[in-house]
Amino acid sequence: MLTIASEVEVLARFGRALADPIRCRILLALREAPAHPADLAESLGISRTRLSNHLACLRDCGLVVAVPVGRRTRYELADPRLGHALDDLRSAVVAVAADATCPDAAGKGCC
Repeated sequence: MLTIASEVEVLARFGRALADPIRCRILLALREAPAHPADLAESLGISRTRLSNHLACLRDCGLVVAVPVGRRTRYELADPRLGHALDDLRSAVVAVAADATCPDAAGKGCC
């Protein structure tokens, strides 16, 4: 069972992963189906190097796993519940005002 402090850390880690649009796109793509990096890079229109960096971040956050398939590696969500969480977040987005900003300490919008 997670303590409140560890629950907060896990939520913050999930938030950091979602803070980057490319990582969001990767998670949404993997929500649809597991994929090989070359296919992901092509479908997202980004370089394999850039994708690799983002996949490493998502692995470090515990959100995706690399599954060896022969000589290739396939990526998938670490847990099917993450797909459900992403669905819930996508549904909740409509409740957030599109013109709202979230100022950070430097006075810039963080959202």
